[in-house]
Amino acid sequence: MSKRVALVTGGMGGLGTALCRRLHLDGFTVAATFSPSNHHHREWLASHRRDGMDFIAVEADVADFDGAARALQRLLAHTGRIDVLVNNAGLARDRSMRKMGLDDWHAVMGVNLDGAFNMARHAIEPMIAQRWGRIVNIGSVSAQQGAPDQANYAAAKAGLHGLSKALALETACHGVTVNTVSPGHLETRMVHELPPQVLHERILPQIPVGRLGQPGEVAAMVSWLVSEDAAFVTGANLAINGGQHMC
Repeated sequence: MSKRVALVTGGMGGLGTALCRRLHLDGFTVAATFSPSNHHHREWLASHRRDGMDFIAVEADVADFDGAARALQRLLAHTGRIDVLVNNAGLARDRSMRKMGLDDWHAVMGVNLDGAFNMARHAIEPMIAQRWGRIVNIGSVSAQQGAPDQANYAAAKAGLHGLSKALALETACHGVTVNTVSPGHLETRMVHELPPQVLHERILPQIPVGRLGQPGEVAAMVSWLVSEDAAFVTGANLAINGGQHMC
């Protein structure tokens, strides 16, 4: 049997990179999607190639249904299979509800929720045909406990777990599992671009363990979910947030 293939959407960001690297170390052939506006994908590929990690790059606007289909078709033409889909692509446009425009709402829904549907819709058939597959949707603590200025983001991520549960029921008899992983605040470039007072006065005090999470910690959880050891886990929402929200 050829090596199993994992596709990570938004695979060139902070968490996406950690996911790609971990799945590569786990023995998968790993593909990462990048948005049409990302003009640095070649540098990303080259930097990891120097570390002995040869990834496949797939351009995709995940919010576009037909574009997602074309991305999956290109990957299947190259690898002949897809075994793991990690819906990690995300977008945030934080504003209070009073200031949030319809474009802010649709943009965030388009990437975070529609994008996961689009990619899963086109990946599910080959997984069912081979009677083995893993889909992991990356949620958020914001969906579990709510967050000010994130009505769009929290709603999209909450909807993502509804998608996971419904699809898990549809595919369980076909050897395909579908789960959600909901991280808290992670040590990524996005968090460190926040004003220091926001990080130290608003975010860190909410986290009982007293620190930001590491992308590699989330990647380790995903690594387990896509392994044979997690074959009996489906429809779950696994929180990894340092105690910020307990459910």
